[in-house]
Amino acid sequence: MLFSLLYIILAAFGLGLLIFIHEYGHYWMAKREGMTVEAFSIGFGKPFYKWEKDGVKWQLCWLPFGGYVRIAGMEKKGTLEPSQIPDGFYGKKPWSRIKVALAGPIVNIVFAFAIFCVLWALGGRAKPFSEYTHLIGSVDTSSNLYADGVRPGDEIEQINNKPFHNFQDFLFAAILEDTPPQVSGLKVNYFKQTSAPFKYRFDFAKGAPIGERIQTMLYTLRPASYLIYNQKYSLALDNNSPMKASGIEDGDRILWVDGEIMFSKDQLVQTINQPKALLTVQRGNQTFLSRVPRLKVSDLRINSGQRAEIEDWQHEANIKGKIADLFFIPYNLTNDCRIENLYSYLNEETVEQQHVASERSQLELPLQAGDKVIAVDGIPVNSAYEMMNLLQNRHIQIIVKKDHAARSVSWKEADKAFVMGIEWSDLNRMIQSIGTSQQIRNLGNLKLLNPVAPKPLNQLSISNEKREEFDAQAKEQLNRIEEIKDPKQRAQALHMLQQEQNKLKLGIVMLDGTVNYNPSPFVLFGNVLQETWKTIVALFTGTISPKYMSGPVGIVQVMQQSWGSGFKEALYWLAMISINLGILNLLPIPVLDGGHVCFSLWESITGKPIKSKTMERLILPFIILLVALFIYLTYNDLMRLFAGFMK
Repeated sequence: MLFSLLYIILAAFGLGLLIFIHEYGHYWMAKREGMTVEAFSIGFGKPFYKWEKDGVKWQLCWLPFGGYVRIAGMEKKGTLEPSQIPDGFYGKKPWSRIKVALAGPIVNIVFAFAIFCVLWALGGRAKPFSEYTHLIGSVDTSSNLYADGVRPGDEIEQINNKPFHNFQDFLFAAILEDTPPQVSGLKVNYFKQTSAPFKYRFDFAKGAPIGERIQTMLYTLRPASYLIYNQKYSLALDNNSPMKASGIEDGDRILWVDGEIMFSKDQLVQTINQPKALLTVQRGNQTFLSRVPRLKVSDLRINSGQRAEIEDWQHEANIKGKIADLFFIPYNLTNDCRIENLYSYLNEETVEQQHVASERSQLELPLQAGDKVIAVDGIPVNSAYEMMNLLQNRHIQIIVKKDHAARSVSWKEADKAFVMGIEWSDLNRMIQSIGTSQQIRNLGNLKLLNPVAPKPLNQLSISNEKREEFDAQAKEQLNRIEEIKDPKQRAQALHMLQQEQNKLKLGIVMLDGTVNYNPSPFVLFGNVLQETWKTIVALFTGTISPKYMSGPVGIVQVMQQSWGSGFKEALYWLAMISINLGILNLLPIPVLDGGHVCFSLWESITGKPIKSKTMERLILPFIILLVALFIYLTYNDLMRLFAGFMK
């Protein structure tokens, strides 16, 4: 709480600093051009501290979200036009006024560049790997992209035929472009060290709302990240923890789970909740792993005789419950676990199908008559009833890379470093040994953990505070679902909520790795300038709504969060906001600095000063609009802030 308050104070101070240097630029140039400066104010409203120096009234006000320098002749005095006031702003030549108007924004822009130089000299910033990777971390299994064979670990190279930098490119594509973006890249086979190209265009209607575009893209695919076990932030591995007896150690990186190389938390959750069983199978002299569907008996297309045989195994294994609710595989077995033939079954869409091979997984192998199952989820079996007993509870096999060293890696080498140090031949040997009599537990920097039985959230040992938080979130979601009028949609939403609550979890905290992001100041400056310009164009063309902008409250909140991330991150956001402040003030709007530049250019072209009445008619509507925008943005900032508190 104390640190949060300190960060808010530092954030407000940072914003005040940017306003001060902006106004000081105007002040310094006005003095240099011989103009009379009457007042210098930081903030608006009633002053809480003021003093006078060299004929200038200085003051600090209670609202630090702005400021101004009042130069003589900025407004009409009595019968005198602004251009008639000696040493006033409009009494000077147009070029002098242009220099004064430009000085504030230029100071902000130069200040930002100076900060970028400091960041570069300090060695850059430590950023999450997921922010700069080209690797896909997870793919929506119901998407066309997944149907096209794209999987976690595949690499994106281009978006709309331009080089792909990171997953933030999707955000800008959603906000700034009206048509669905196209991505292209490589499907990668890490064991065979081969790749094949792919192309995909996102599926949403032209002109779809920004929120829908962002949701479609982020739900379809997400960036890769490390999965490094952090003991400090994890729940205590008590006797109720799924990972208690696994053998995992602080700093271990989860590398492989049940047939899948791991590229993100989303993929991990998806993998451990898949209705699959990992079988170790003997075919002649060959032993291999196969992931097969783990299904309820009610979904199997079997006759009464086959059902009776499964019931016999249920009794031998002493398994309670209805036969229809028990789990089995879509194969007919002998008592010693030999495959006789294949069963058909109903998939999640209630479509009848059989177990078939997957083009992107070397373990999705259909079994053949005569194959013998010798282990289920890495645990040896000798009989069908033992196998049936093991199938009732999900166990997963996990391979970790031991003691993942935290070292500084350039963002340019991030993807290469992600797979660096992994001996793929060793990993393959360890995988193929699972469930055999020669099982390999340690090989080089790889370690096979003991089988893990993940649990739903309500079976994990968590603090009462956390449990109350989760219960409150579930209650809020349930209330929203009850408000859905369509019975079918309400039932579907309720089913999805129940599925989410019953998802299996490991009960540990896993952190992403970091990369060192340190481009040259020119590159960093150019990137921010380009992003700012694109956003401004999108606002004026109507591609993006002003509600997505942040006002003063939102800016302070962003800076407060950046202070929490570290000094360098706070410096970056200070520079980012400074550039935005400078560029926005250069817009040719009468109430802004760019508007004063336009007035001066008009006078230099026509040779006649603009009358005060004309100026008022031009400026007053924009003042009203600016105040209205300020109120609108502040309202949205507060609503987002309160929404965050309510979560």
